[in-house]
Amino acid sequence: MMPRLKHSRPTSRAQRLLLRCAFILSLVLVGCTKGSTAQPVDLTTNIAVPFRFVAYGDTRFHDPKDMDAANPPVRSALAQAIAAANPAFIAFTGDIIYTGDDANDWKTFESETASWHEKKIPVFPALGNHEFHGNEKIALANYFHHFPDLENSRYYSVRAANALLLILDSSVPEVSGPQGEWLNRKLASIPSDIDFVFLMLHHPPYTSSSTSMLAEGHAARSDEKALARLLEDHQPTTRARFIVFSGHVHNYERHEHGGVTYFVSGGGGAHAYPIPRAPDDPYQSNEINYHYLLVEVDRQQLKVTMNRLQLVNGKAVWTQPDAVKITSPAQAAKAASQ
Repeated sequence: MMPRLKHSRPTSRAQRLLLRCAFILSLVLVGCTKGSTAQPVDLTTNIAVPFRFVAYGDTRFHDPKDMDAANPPVRSALAQAIAAANPAFIAFTGDIIYTGDDANDWKTFESETASWHEKKIPVFPALGNHEFHGNEKIALANYFHHFPDLENSRYYSVRAANALLLILDSSVPEVSGPQGEWLNRKLASIPSDIDFVFLMLHHPPYTSSSTSMLAEGHAARSDEKALARLLEDHQPTTRARFIVFSGHVHNYERHEHGGVTYFVSGGGGAHAYPIPRAPDDPYQSNEINYHYLLVEVDRQQLKVTMNRLQLVNGKAVWTQPDAVKITSPAQAAKAASQ
């Protein structure tokens, strides 16, 4: 809502000019719109190496009686298991709720993740397309109300011990415009004690899904492909290892390109579906994969494990069908020289 300035009628040209400047400043200080040039927030966590966090997305918190929008029993079981894992924080790849402007969806999010709040587990989200559903102004107000630490930043950074998280807004281009300028500055000024840079966004730079899968398919878009090229151009000369987490595709994928590892983690509760795997995909599966990713970070190395959930006769069955160890470039060079 636009602020209204209370003032007496100006009596001089100087007073009128001062009032006009104050009004313009008020327009700058309020609002969070697409293309905003406001400085994104830089958050810092109070954690030390080693630590672990959870990455996942596409939960679509919604009326638990509605089985069409998502799979509520799976969604709830995943949220409880994540709380039991006691991560340092949770990184969301978007589509937290089903309809962004629906207050009841956000209430479901609050109730089904109450254990996260009780344990004071921070949540760092990326905007998904469902966060914009409905009235976009109301939807974004709901989003930032639930994540006040973001201070209306649609993209932002988080420092976590020897890791840096760059959370992107994939509703606008990632490598051009204000967000692209911010991202390039961040990539050009990575602190020397950072071993891993995690990039979080909703739409995947790589996926074996495609639009030929009708309503269920999501092919990689040109903006995210441009992001991948940027990262792969930077990786050979960067001390830190780039790792990308995205969602949107309701399954799990892992890809390796140009020294960068890309994970698709969209199995948080939105109805999962099988996808055709490319022959060179490191992870091959014809199944649906409801899951969350556990990321265990140590000095110059980490491990990412996919924790897969199946409900069999109402009972949770957990497996770990994929896990990968990733080293920093410095550690990889050291191992190669020995």
